[in-house]
Amino acid sequence: MAGSGPDDPGPWGRGPRRQGDAPTHPPARGERTPARDQRSPWGGARTQERGERPAPRREGPPPAAAAVDEPAAPAAPRGGRGGELRLHGFNAVQAVFARRPDAIRKVYLNQSRIPHLQPLLKWCVAHRVGYRVVTDEELGKLAASAHHEGVVADVLRAQPLPLAGWLPTLPPGPQCLLWLDGVGNPHNFGAILRSAAHFGAAAVLLPETSTLTLSGAAARVAEGGAEALPLVRLGPVGESMEQLRAAGFRLAATVVRDGSPLFATPAPQRLVYVLGAEGEGMDAGLAGACDLRVSIPGTGAVESLNVAAATAVLLAHWAARPA
Repeated sequence: MAGSGPDDPGPWGRGPRRQGDAPTHPPARGERTPARDQRSPWGGARTQERGERPAPRREGPPPAAAAVDEPAAPAAPRGGRGGELRLHGFNAVQAVFARRPDAIRKVYLNQSRIPHLQPLLKWCVAHRVGYRVVTDEELGKLAASAHHEGVVADVLRAQPLPLAGWLPTLPPGPQCLLWLDGVGNPHNFGAILRSAAHFGAAAVLLPETSTLTLSGAAARVAEGGAEALPLVRLGPVGESMEQLRAAGFRLAATVVRDGSPLFATPAPQRLVYVLGAEGEGMDAGLAGACDLRVSIPGTGAVESLNVAAATAVLLAHWAARPA
């Protein structure tokens, strides 16, 4: 911030910036003085910040610090492949805290969530990570969603891993992977991640040119599943297929028609389900290059299941295979 020295904790109480920390908000436009009106960017008196400095040992969250004349938060990117990600939803935030606490940069919460988030808030104080108690209206604007569940967090985005580097780390034995060919809807993506975590899939594979990335909406729908398995970036299609087959996998194209009935087709122990886009389906060349083609049988009353529902059925079939 302009006018801040290297040891200035700043308005978020984080202390000296650690090497590699992402910027938390834009530089201030000149010096700030206590005489300025302490107003929220949304109108009304600014809510008090918390977590400014470690407090004496005591039960419960630390006392509030004085308000600071800074915007409550910059607009956080919700897309892209790098930088920070703004999460919302109780389980989504808790999952990051459980698995990647060092990725947390800021936390915003409703007063009613303080009792449920005591471990996270105490960790924030101990590690000089800022948090702020705000209103539901402010949370809705921060999350760009009414479905924030009382908490929003800015976290560092986990980057996809390259297939060539990740595949050798995969343990032997039964494994299921999901290859997403053109899936783009964030709610479908979140539901796929939730099912993948529930049934124990090892990873989600993203094509080399895919722009699909985790968003706050997808993470909320995933209910913590986004932190349970990695995203893996594929290389060229032919090369990636060869690498997967060399690791013992068979690839199954999931098609609406003209595939083997799923429930009559034994599921290989090491299997990659290749799933097409929500509208146009799977690329015909990709489907033809797979080892299997499977379809989910139904009554015919509707043409097919959507990609998220189909994924749950496919994973359940794989999980139910004979040991």
